[in-house]
Amino acid sequence: MSAPGAALLTRPPVGGGKGLAAQLLLAVVSGGYAVGAALGWGSDELANFMGDFGLSTAGLLAAVSCYHYARTVDRRERPAWLMFAFSSFMGALGNAVWGWYEVILGRAVPAPSLADFAFLCFAPPAIVGLLVLAKRPVTRAGWVCLGLDSWLIGGSLLTLSWSLALANAARTAQSGAPGSVPRAALSLAYPLLDIALVSMVLVLHFRRSANNRSAVNTAIAALALTVLSDALFTSPLLNTTYRSGEILDAGWFAGSLLLAYAPWGAHRPEPVERSGSARGERPHSRPITGSLPALTPYLAAAVCTLGILYNVVDGRKVDRMVVFTGCTVVLALVIRQGIMLLDNIALTQELAQKENHFRSLVQGSSDVIMIAAPTGTLRYVSPAAAGVYGREAEELVGSELAALIHPDDLGRVVHEVRRFLAAPPAEEPTTRIECRFRSGDGEWLNVESTVNRHQGGLILNSRDVTERVRLQAQLQHSAEHDPLTDLPNRALFTRRVRQALTGRRAGDHSSAVLFIDLDGFKAVNDTIGHQAGDELLVEAAHRLQDAVRAGDTAARLGGDEFAALILGDGSRDRSAREYQVHEIADRLRTTLSQPYRIAGSEVRVAASIGVAFADPGITPSDLMRNADLAMYRAKAAGKNRVELYAPQMQAEVVRKAELAGRLRTALHEGEFVLLHQPVVSLASGEVTAIAAQARWRSAQGILFTPAEFLRVAERGEGAAAGQDASRTAELGRWLLEEAVEQAAERRRAGHDAPVVVRMTAQRLLDRSLPRGSVEALLNRHGLPSGALVLELAASDPRVPFDELERRLTALHRLGVRIALDGFGSGYAAISALRRLPVDLLKLDRGLVEGVVESARLHKITAGLLRIANDLGMQSVAEGVDLPEQVLALRAMGCTHGQGMAFSGPLDEYRLRRALVRGTFPVPGGSALPALAGGASGGSMVIRRGSNNETPVPPA
Repeated sequence: MSAPGAALLTRPPVGGGKGLAAQLLLAVVSGGYAVGAALGWGSDELANFMGDFGLSTAGLLAAVSCYHYARTVDRRERPAWLMFAFSSFMGALGNAVWGWYEVILGRAVPAPSLADFAFLCFAPPAIVGLLVLAKRPVTRAGWVCLGLDSWLIGGSLLTLSWSLALANAARTAQSGAPGSVPRAALSLAYPLLDIALVSMVLVLHFRRSANNRSAVNTAIAALALTVLSDALFTSPLLNTTYRSGEILDAGWFAGSLLLAYAPWGAHRPEPVERSGSARGERPHSRPITGSLPALTPYLAAAVCTLGILYNVVDGRKVDRMVVFTGCTVVLALVIRQGIMLLDNIALTQELAQKENHFRSLVQGSSDVIMIAAPTGTLRYVSPAAAGVYGREAEELVGSELAALIHPDDLGRVVHEVRRFLAAPPAEEPTTRIECRFRSGDGEWLNVESTVNRHQGGLILNSRDVTERVRLQAQLQHSAEHDPLTDLPNRALFTRRVRQALTGRRAGDHSSAVLFIDLDGFKAVNDTIGHQAGDELLVEAAHRLQDAVRAGDTAARLGGDEFAALILGDGSRDRSAREYQVHEIADRLRTTLSQPYRIAGSEVRVAASIGVAFADPGITPSDLMRNADLAMYRAKAAGKNRVELYAPQMQAEVVRKAELAGRLRTALHEGEFVLLHQPVVSLASGEVTAIAAQARWRSAQGILFTPAEFLRVAERGEGAAAGQDASRTAELGRWLLEEAVEQAAERRRAGHDAPVVVRMTAQRLLDRSLPRGSVEALLNRHGLPSGALVLELAASDPRVPFDELERRLTALHRLGVRIALDGFGSGYAAISALRRLPVDLLKLDRGLVEGVVESARLHKITAGLLRIANDLGMQSVAEGVDLPEQVLALRAMGCTHGQGMAFSGPLDEYRLRRALVRGTFPVPGGSALPALAGGASGGSMVIRRGSNNETPVPPA
């Protein structure tokens, strides 16, 4: 057998150091007593003391040991050990009586005496205890066989003993001499009880229960040793010359100590039970031991025959007792053999039926059933092997099981089999093993086997689960990979990050996580379709997978977000690792930013990458969060760049979260108020419009602008961006509703100046502001649509321009006028003028502030105002704080102004007072603008030029 095959079915050794030490101590004490008895103990007094009280002490020790053990075992065994305790106590009492006479009184023990009564009470309790421990027959025939076996052994021993010694004792009793009857009765009682005890020992040795087999075997050996010593004592050769303290006492002493040791030192599981089947089957490697019960009747008959032959050969007349006993033994043997013959016939028929049933089940089963011998060789393989493994059963029989298992799985299978064989059968009757098995065509099949114990070997019930394993692997792959790009998904990427931060890499702080976002991907989806966007994502995934190093992990987290795990090399130089990872990240950025060939056209996107390092003590979630923050910082800083995480990024997120919380509290508790700043005609000083502005009133009553809160909401990073945007939407709704409501109240009071509400492009496209909501708001408050001006703030380039155009056109058709804020700076001003329905142009504050001091700004502002005039649009200058600015702007053709040169933001009461007054003083007095096309009468009139839109009448 090969070494793997031997290892597969080798059982671990069973044994204990404590049991061996107890056995050595028992041997030393018994041997010491035997040596002392052989040497005569040095004096007659010591010999009498050791021969009487020494044996009494050993018997008392056995009684106490068996009694205490009886209190710990189950109820079924308890009476047996109590009987053994009582039997040992009787033996101890008898030896104590002998010591009283020989040691204390100094005279011979009378016959009969109390000692004889005690010794006669030794055998019956022991016999009862053995009967309790015996495995009870389950049928009447079994009980009859038990009785016959007992008589066969007892009768044969009685025949032999009667022929050798008991006949003389009986003749002595019949002589009628004084005192002969009691002495003869004692002479007969001792051997008869010993014969009965020996019979029970021999019979029950083969019928003992499987429970605590070691303890029962030791107790039987102790009783057998005691009976042997009794037999030698009652023999004519030793009976007349025996004296206390002789070598014969060593047998009784050793028997008592062995009985005291039996319940404790030998109380441990047997190797046969641990490695056998759940039913406690015996190993098949003990044929001689298993045949002894069947040979017992013949051995008994042989002993009986020897007893009769002894009388015949000696020339003596055969005693009637011998003839009667021999005849009954022969009759018992015949009856027993007849019962066994009938039993064997029934068992043979039952075995044939079960074998046919088993064979039909095995041959008809789709599972492969194999039986492996203790050597690891297959002894039986069911016919199903041809269909499952592609190999005939005859071909597999005789081969080694270990040679059929995949080498990579063999170690795991050996470990599981050895663990299973070492486990108690009652606790683990079966186990399940899954491994790869060689098929007939050389392929490896995934096989699942249920393993059972069988005569020291194994029974394997195996089935082919290759398709199930493939399906499980496919499902596992699908659960851990992105279906579009086949890259690891977020779950698998998170697990690999966790693995990189634990185990042998726990101390490697040079590993890094990269978060990657494709800039401009949404525009690809919007312009050439989602199918092209998917193709771009697949190509980007291939580039990313090819660009990372072997051992690193590239993943798709969702949408156009990717990630990469860069494993470190153990370097502790922070600058070196930052340089290396930054170089890798920049290479990825360059690779992902190369043009893509999609649907026959060239498409370009950029990549913003955030990098975070695995600093000591960091968790996987924190590491990925840091990389996410760094990626959003890269996008906010201009995109198409690489940013390394810094601790202040997290602090900024915390600060923004706190500010967002304050904003939410202010909105819910009504801490925002509405102020208004007049928009004044630069020609006449007349108030032509009112710009609504929100202010936050603090707990101390101080008004603050919400610009800081708005920046937090509009530039929120990561997961908090959506929540902050909802705060902005809520504030925008409040501002619009409050401005329209107050404008309607002023109109009912006779003040018709339109109200200007500033809104961002993102806010206009927000789904929370439906198209009909503005008209519904105006109708609810009774405000004409021309009385509302929406001031479009500088928009983000990510805002879809086509959708913004459709939205503003729909609002313009409702009569809402559109003002373009930040003219002269910001994004796509020319495109906005060309495509959006703009009525008013609002100069950027930066142009107004330097228009007097800077000749360059003066020329730029004049050119922009000329464009507005050529387009027939009115213009509004924001931040007009000085009289010189009023004069310069009016001279360049600016029609309206807003700033501290006229008035700051006013509450409702001060605003109405200003509206009653109607005009503000204009530096230099009323004058016509230098360029034609000014407003008539100072009102904000919308005039159209090149965009061919229907003009809206003035308010």
